[in-house]
Amino acid sequence: MNDKSYNIIKISFYIILLFFSSPAFASDGIKFNNVEDKIEYYKNRYGAKCLNDKITDNFGNGYEALYGTRNMRTILYGIAYRGGANNFYHKSCKRDNHNPLPEDGLINLAQEGFSTAVYLYSINYDSSKHEVVNIQTKDTLKYLNLTGSKRKTLRKVLELVADVINNPDKGPIYFHCWNGWHQSGLISAVILMQFCGYSNEKALDYWLENTDGVNKGYENVKSQIKNFNPFDDLKIDNKTQSMICPCEQNMNK
Repeated sequence: MNDKSYNIIKISFYIILLFFSSPAFASDGIKFNNVEDKIEYYKNRYGAKCLNDKITDNFGNGYEALYGTRNMRTILYGIAYRGGANNFYHKSCKRDNHNPLPEDGLINLAQEGFSTAVYLYSINYDSSKHEVVNIQTKDTLKYLNLTGSKRKTLRKVLELVADVINNPDKGPIYFHCWNGWHQSGLISAVILMQFCGYSNEKALDYWLENTDGVNKGYENVKSQIKNFNPFDDLKIDNKTQSMICPCEQNMNK
């Protein structure tokens, strides 16, 4: 074997070793020893440091490994994310906007280590898969349907989030509506009031700023944000809050 061939083999070996030792591509999948590691991993992975930063844009482009989502943003680092479903602008499987996540969106979320996706409307939910297996970890992404915004439903949402906060083995949750503006914005505002100490006024301002300008009307949604009261038994300590709550760039209040 000449020196050139030896060097090619050597370089190839190191590339393979790096690939399988990376946390995102380890042979046993994404595993974390504690919640802090999970938060830091996802915070750095998507580069969306502030609440207004998009991971995928209005056409579903951006972070390619999360194709199938739309207008995806961070709610809580490594814990909860929001957005829409990329249907109308999908490059290969275009369909009506009023639909759940396309199949590749579910697969990609599973591959990214998400434990749950939640569709916030009911239209056509029964036509979608309700579970997707991550081929790397063999873990299962559950695709849930939670509609309405009664206090009981909001409690269920917050319990799902609290479970991910408290469990290092639970991957993030993706809450989505159709566009990633209104219903997912409401859920996000409630999460921020519950876990980041947002006032009702500040949460409403957040909702308005993340509708991409489509916020005329929706008085029922606005009213729910104005009147939400956090659950005392689901509050978190200041240390955890400081780790998971994103920066507030461009927030007015």
